[in-house]
Amino acid sequence: MLRWLKEDSSRRKQPEIFESVVSGLQDFYKDVILPLEEHYQFSEFHSPPLDPADFAANPMILLVGQYSTGKTTFIRYLLEQDFPGIRVGPEPTTDGFIAVMHGEKESVIPGNALVVDPKRQFRKLSIFGNAFLNRFQCSMTPNKVLQSITIVDTPGILSGEKQRVDRGYDFVGVLEWFAERADRILLLFDAHKLDISDEFRRSIEALKGHDHKIRIVLNKSDMIDHQQLMRVYGALMWSLGKVLNTPEVARVYIGSFWDKPLQHDTNRKLFELEAKDLFCDLQSLPRNTALRKLNDLIKRAKLAKVHAYIISSLQEQMPSMFGKDSKKNQLIQNLHEVYRDVEKKYGISPGDFPPLGKMREALKDQDFTKFHTLRPRLISKVDNMLATGMTKLMTMIPQEEAMNKIDHVIRGGAFHHTENSPFAGGEGEGADYGKGELTEWVVNQKMDQYEPMFDALGPIDGKISGATAKKEMVKSKLPNTVLGRIWKLADVDKDGMLDKEEYALAQHLIEIKLENNELPQALPAHLIPPSKREFAD
Repeated sequence: MLRWLKEDSSRRKQPEIFESVVSGLQDFYKDVILPLEEHYQFSEFHSPPLDPADFAANPMILLVGQYSTGKTTFIRYLLEQDFPGIRVGPEPTTDGFIAVMHGEKESVIPGNALVVDPKRQFRKLSIFGNAFLNRFQCSMTPNKVLQSITIVDTPGILSGEKQRVDRGYDFVGVLEWFAERADRILLLFDAHKLDISDEFRRSIEALKGHDHKIRIVLNKSDMIDHQQLMRVYGALMWSLGKVLNTPEVARVYIGSFWDKPLQHDTNRKLFELEAKDLFCDLQSLPRNTALRKLNDLIKRAKLAKVHAYIISSLQEQMPSMFGKDSKKNQLIQNLHEVYRDVEKKYGISPGDFPPLGKMREALKDQDFTKFHTLRPRLISKVDNMLATGMTKLMTMIPQEEAMNKIDHVIRGGAFHHTENSPFAGGEGEGADYGKGELTEWVVNQKMDQYEPMFDALGPIDGKISGATAKKEMVKSKLPNTVLGRIWKLADVDKDGMLDKEEYALAQHLIEIKLENNELPQALPAHLIPPSKREFAD
């Protein structure tokens, strides 16, 4: 348990005790941010207030994509089992939102029951009405993967305006609600269908502001050959560039995330490495969940503060008696000028302001006469929290991990095969080639090739100098920094020279690097020459 002082100019300084970073964030929100939000009607413009369950929830992965891109199959791929309510097919099978969570036994909780459960983070979804809640459920299943993460499956997105109307609820609004709370957003594309429909475009646009959470998955890539895959990848990046409008290109993972045989296995190694990278990215979510929640709360606090400045500025310009409606319309029309005035007056960064179009729409239904003037005390408390409180909470994160020895690893399902398995991505390749072999030293397989090269260098007493080895090693055209690492790994006995086995090892490491594999940080046991095992730690 960690103790430190939280300053508050409104009262005497008192010691504040937080059992964890999450409890500290929850207290800051309740005591500092929420009063500001309530005073300036923040929830009517942006997002509903946060519940305690929002802070305690597991990391959430949100899957978004058009129909038949493999969203539901991707979940089954991760879990390696079915879950209650699963439906898979080429037609649009998932017609609602499904939160897949851990439970002691398999069960399905309907949406209306889910939003009244104080232990779940979905209570605020009730604002979207029964039309949505009838198409929302939680699938509980005993799976180790779900002990660390929650996965949300979304309806397959079709094209045309009719689909949006027929849903009967604000689909984009629901998507935006989940995106705000998600730790990772996976946009899935089918290698055969790269067109971005109107509703999919609106859905992607709703994810703006969460660009750092977005990853792209080009699924079913084994259905096309290598040449077609390169063309599809280029077309996908071109299409995304028109929609995402970000200076940085989103990370794209290429593969086929299901348990069927590969149709074209020429890209098998690429798929394995891409899957390994994706798993590493998902594995980071439980480890970084406290930091993500802290970051999101800081963003929310800044938005709440800017919102207060905007609302109070609008209130100041309203007439006391006559012409209120015309003045309201004028202020909404000239909202960009209000933004500019607030930016100059309070030194706010332009990136901290809410989207202009969205704010204009929200203001149309508001009664400006009910807006409040600026309360400096509420702003001061938020400023103090951002300046000192959040910094102290950030320092608690590594301390908390060290004290509690938390195991931030997703276990079970497909993640189980990424550890200690010859079928994990990259296993048995590069520096790992020969690992676990019970026979000879793996470098011996090419000793007939390396030995004449060594003899041609004129060894003295069975060894060659560093200068002599360098003349041969630079022929690989690898940078000196890389060759320097190879030298340190190969010179096992650290005598500044290489004997025949050490020279063969150096050539083996050079070939590993030339094949675009990474060099090991330290020489693994299976690469140590037999005559040098005494030098192994």
